[in-house]
Amino acid sequence: MSLAQKHRDRVLAMQAASAPAIGGGLTPSTPSRPTPVNSAAAQIRLRFVHDLRRLKEIKSTEAKIAAKRQMLPEYISWCDGWLEAGRCTIGRELGQSGADDVLPTVMVWSIDTGDWSRALELAAHVLRFRIAMPDRYKRDAATLVVEEIAEAANRAQARSQKFPLSILEQVEELTAGIDMHDEVQAKLQKAIGVELARLAGEVDTSADDFVTAATRALEPLRRAQELNPRAGTKTKVGQLEKAIKAALAVKVQAGTAG
Repeated sequence: MSLAQKHRDRVLAMQAASAPAIGGGLTPSTPSRPTPVNSAAAQIRLRFVHDLRRLKEIKSTEAKIAAKRQMLPEYISWCDGWLEAGRCTIGRELGQSGADDVLPTVMVWSIDTGDWSRALELAAHVLRFRIAMPDRYKRDAATLVVEEIAEAANRAQARSQKFPLSILEQVEELTAGIDMHDEVQAKLQKAIGVELARLAGEVDTSADDFVTAATRALEPLRRAQELNPRAGTKTKVGQLEKAIKAALAVKVQAGTAG
């Protein structure tokens, strides 16, 4: 896609989003003379439907992710236009374009490809404007974001790999107060707790900061256990409690000796 096309998509998406929520953009009563906004939305929709069909034909999950990574650049400008319109909007109402499934789907594809920052940028927009998820995802936006990112973190941690704590904390902040199943929240709390425990493990147990860091990690790990007894954090909680107890005992001995 050329720079001119990208700019055009972005501007027209802004115009579609800025139209009145009723009657704006591409509606069921599309005018006989398509406007530039309607034409752009129709082109995006056509490309989108084609890409969905292509993905449906791919069996391998790995190959699907690779395909999504190739497809995503085609939708960047369109989504950026909606994001910019959202930033300029007071309230929670945006127009409609007829290609309204694109942005929430791109949010999911960004999660699938590991583009966490982009995914959360889109998620904030989806949640603010209460954009419905396409039926194929079978979950509301908040639940999907929490579960998919938490599971990605859990998988990385199971391989002893780090996952960005800042991303997990952003997810927690973004979805705070939103009702969802306890098991889903437990996955996020476990992921946060494991990363905090990893940070605590990098602190010398004789240092004053160790107990603080380890105690901080205990909170989400215990919370995960409360939300779902099968969350798998019991062992980690026990290890941290034992390490904290030992560190405090050493401090007491040092104080007595002094």
